[in-house]
Amino acid sequence: MRFMRVMEGEPVNVNEFQELARQALPKMHYDYYTGGAEDQYTLEENVEAFRRITFQPRLLVDVSRIDFSTTVLGYDISAPIMIAPSGLHKLAHPEGEIATARAAAASNTIMVLSSMSSCTMEEVASSCNAVRFFQLYVYKSRDVSAQLVQRAERNGYKAIVLTVDVPRLGQREADIKSKMILLQIKNFEGLSSTKVDNDDGSKLEAFAKRTFDDSLCWRDIGWLRSITKLPILIKGVLTREDAIKVVEVGVAGIVVSNHGARQLHYTPATITVLEEVVHAVGGKVPVFLDGGVWQGTDVFKALALGAQAVLIGRPAIYGLAAKGEYGVRKVIQMLKDELELTMALSGCPSVKDITRSHVRIQHEKFHSML
Repeated sequence: MRFMRVMEGEPVNVNEFQELARQALPKMHYDYYTGGAEDQYTLEENVEAFRRITFQPRLLVDVSRIDFSTTVLGYDISAPIMIAPSGLHKLAHPEGEIATARAAAASNTIMVLSSMSSCTMEEVASSCNAVRFFQLYVYKSRDVSAQLVQRAERNGYKAIVLTVDVPRLGQREADIKSKMILLQIKNFEGLSSTKVDNDDGSKLEAFAKRTFDDSLCWRDIGWLRSITKLPILIKGVLTREDAIKVVEVGVAGIVVSNHGARQLHYTPATITVLEEVVHAVGGKVPVFLDGGVWQGTDVFKALALGAQAVLIGRPAIYGLAAKGEYGVRKVIQMLKDELELTMALSGCPSVKDITRSHVRIQHEKFHSML
């Protein structure tokens, strides 16, 4: 479990932002952002698995200048840290996704806007000038999905991130207990009603059951490619077999993800399968990772195991809940500072210098192809 320090003054790590968020938010909203599936084993394992990876630093390397900038799908970003798609940011702060987008732009990184956002994609696009991607679920009404994709293209989003691990919503016990209320999902205005009648549990679960297409399969990737010129990333890959299929269907990249441990209970921690996926694609497409990234050391470990960049979800939300746009910027900067220090102490002047030989894994607890 993460150790929560008693704070005095400004937070000095992401964990302390989580505590500020807990203090700031109604319990229902905090539980929505924080909770995982069932007894939350995978949620804890996402973090603990990083702890089983240690460093093998190189000494006497000139680290007087550290460069952690990188590129994603040809776009330059200041560091290999992006904002993962997550829904309903107005539950955390009145400015919602607009504040998150401005923080990402100020940090010179990419935000992936969730289709379940509480601001429209048009509002976010007009809020600041930045590279953004759009996250998509495929709905039972394919016309709704197609219109969302077309709007993303018109509003300058540079890629579609297709989430494929939600044929049904996972068993999120905190949301069921709290009878989670569903805010208006702005992107669906004029397309589909988000109103649900469900007094027995989470309204989010009821909405997903009614709208998400649980017949989605590999052949449908061809349909999505046929309606957009944007590159497509597949989010939710956890196995070698699916990674190979991603390459076969011709998409632009993979996000190794277990949906923040909110979907299938007892899926592996994402960092434990990253290397398997990287080996399977053999450099044909870039591989990204989300899940369990709380420190700059975690970013370094993911890069060493083959990720091109990581995406952060809950840390950004906690920054947003605690201090709005400034809080998100602060969280990103914390991770950058921690990554820079880790690179310097490990003897890596640039991200290209970070290699597999810089980390060691406790193999008895690590799922790998080695």
